[in-house]
Amino acid sequence: MALFIAGLHLGSITAQTKPVYSAVSLDKKVTSLLKKMTLEEKVGQLNQYNGFWDVTGPSPKEGQAAKKYENLKKGLVGSMLNVKGVKEVRTLQKIAVEQTRLGIPLLFGFDVIHGYKTISPIPLAEAASWDLQAIQQSAAMAAEEAGAVGINWTFAPMVDISRDARWGRVMEGAGEDTYLGSLIAKARVLGFQGDLSSNKNILACAKHFAGYGFSEAGRDYNTVDIGESTLQNIVFPPFKAAVDAGVRTFMNSFNELDGIPATGNAYLQRKILKGDWGFQGFVVSDWGSIMEMQVHGYAKDLKHAAELAINAGSDMDMESSAYVEHLVQLVREGKVKESTLDEAVKRILRTKFVLGLFDNPYKYCNEEYEKTTVGKAEFHQQVLEMAKKSMVLLKNKDEILPLKKSGQKIALIGALAADKTSPLGSWRLAADDNTAVSVLEGLQAYKDNQLTYAKGADVALGEPKFVFETKINTTDKSGFEEAITAAKNADVVIMVLGEHGLQSGEGRSRTDIGLPGVQQELLEAVYAVNPKIVLVLNNGRPLALPWADEHIPAIVEAWQLGTQSGNAIAQVLYGDYNPSGKLPMTFPRNVAQVPIYYNHKNTGRPAANEPESVFWSHYIDEEHTPLYPFGFGLSYTKFDYSDLKLSSSSFKTNGKIEVSVTITNTGKVAGKEVVQMYIRDLFASVTRPVLELKGFEMIELQPNESKKVVFTIDEKTIEFYTANAKWEAEAGDFKVFVGGSSAQTVQANFQFNN
Repeated sequence: MALFIAGLHLGSITAQTKPVYSAVSLDKKVTSLLKKMTLEEKVGQLNQYNGFWDVTGPSPKEGQAAKKYENLKKGLVGSMLNVKGVKEVRTLQKIAVEQTRLGIPLLFGFDVIHGYKTISPIPLAEAASWDLQAIQQSAAMAAEEAGAVGINWTFAPMVDISRDARWGRVMEGAGEDTYLGSLIAKARVLGFQGDLSSNKNILACAKHFAGYGFSEAGRDYNTVDIGESTLQNIVFPPFKAAVDAGVRTFMNSFNELDGIPATGNAYLQRKILKGDWGFQGFVVSDWGSIMEMQVHGYAKDLKHAAELAINAGSDMDMESSAYVEHLVQLVREGKVKESTLDEAVKRILRTKFVLGLFDNPYKYCNEEYEKTTVGKAEFHQQVLEMAKKSMVLLKNKDEILPLKKSGQKIALIGALAADKTSPLGSWRLAADDNTAVSVLEGLQAYKDNQLTYAKGADVALGEPKFVFETKINTTDKSGFEEAITAAKNADVVIMVLGEHGLQSGEGRSRTDIGLPGVQQELLEAVYAVNPKIVLVLNNGRPLALPWADEHIPAIVEAWQLGTQSGNAIAQVLYGDYNPSGKLPMTFPRNVAQVPIYYNHKNTGRPAANEPESVFWSHYIDEEHTPLYPFGFGLSYTKFDYSDLKLSSSSFKTNGKIEVSVTITNTGKVAGKEVVQMYIRDLFASVTRPVLELKGFEMIELQPNESKKVVFTIDEKTIEFYTANAKWEAEAGDFKVFVGGSSAQTVQANFQFNN
């Protein structure tokens, strides 16, 4: 049965979770345990610590580590994060289960964002596949590998919608569209959690609740100031999709919303999440976000921050120590009701029971399984297939691609082409450096062409590290001459340019989203001697590339594709895989256009009234259209859309319209096409976007083959959060668009009458 949320049809992928307990028996177990707990032990379940000492060595004797260790032995810790490896996890779990009074097991959390040791493409790249089954399988693979090393909880998926490419964390999400983002949220939750009775699945965490992707100026951790319509229609639906998919945990966000930090925001956590949506899991703060409410200017001190956070519905404290230090006193002073504390504890205990930890605290602690699971060949094959599906062909003038497999001299240029670490991307905390297949290695597997490599220029200076800012090379051009010489003698040049894997991600906001450093100069210098260039982009965000789009004949968006990056890129360049990816986020012509997104509002002056008029919504020094629109992506073949038909020109309450279109492969090779359906509500109680994605289907066609694709439009398709402050379908006039992107469509009109 299809799952519906907030007007979105959420597809046919289904959960496989087998409940360990019935709802009644689970409630009895949780209530029974809660009655045995002291006030201090209750608070302890709300306390999460970062890994604080080498558990294979002696126990800490002094400092913060010693204090945390003593709290662990007293049962005053409910969860640990950044502890990995069966030996380490078992040691800490053994303390919690065998040395504390009640023996309540720990949760072990880790940022398994796009793989554990075997790395898949970054989430934004996976979103470009538009392949929900593949995305679900990717999350399942990551869960299996993480579970094998003792981890039972990931802080993923990030389901924040963002329209701002300056924000580095766009690499961690599904892009700008609410409909696609909701489907991907569901797929990733089901992939991570699957059957929680198995040690192959782990808890998922929907983050960051809410509005984090709308940080002002694209600057991480910045203020968010958006209206209720945007919050309800754009931001909330992917989170609701995660709830409906059964996600067990939520993480609140660093930002404030309408003047209130999300961690202390009762409207978000109590009214919407736990009230309106009926969320039964628990909410964990982001790292230190309870403590940071002081810095926001919202809390007087750490004790006040603890009071605000728990009363607002933040159940677990990640690394602020606010709860463990102050909650007992706050309850005794009457500033926090014990029933409020009990509710938070119940949510955490319930999750531990659902995960099966009370039946087997060591279910994720099998060292032999760890050895045979981590990095197994099956995982490498899965990430290779995911990487190929994630690539987007942006330009292919004169069909320079695919490459001929013999008789060509190929110059490969760019530091990223030989890099074995950068392709792993950001948020790959457990992966080892130098473990990705480089583009150089991938191309070397094709033996019948002459391949010459020249670095050209470094992208980053030094060895980029996750916790430090990556320094960009803006001066060193010493490798230019070698690259130019190689290009002069080549039949075709492949240039691998873009961002280092740690130039996007958390804390990596940028004001210039062109090619970093001297890479643009390198590109132009090589072009001057040999314009037959294939530009392969490695990046974690949309880039502004107007010069490249104008001059370079072939451009491939290859993102940061993970462990099998080089093999995937080589197979696409040589045509052993026909690219089918579509952009999940708009590419601007200029950073000044940002935020730029396809589902914008029309405004009262979308176009000039007279040919020479200046009084309309535009720039006087740049096009107002994007460089590459949402949903865009080419293939090595071509697809023609024709014969758009509606089963009716109108429908009423409980009715529907079927929209059919014929797609024909008019090229010479087989290919896959993501057929996209958009609608436009022409007038409403709240102004609506010029386009909204409401359906898509991936089809594969042989040369000259045609296929009819049918979409259904009903009330759920057209409903939105109206001026009546509820989700509903309003009567009116609509347009439907079907095509291969948001900018290339055929269209028709229909009406809804209620």
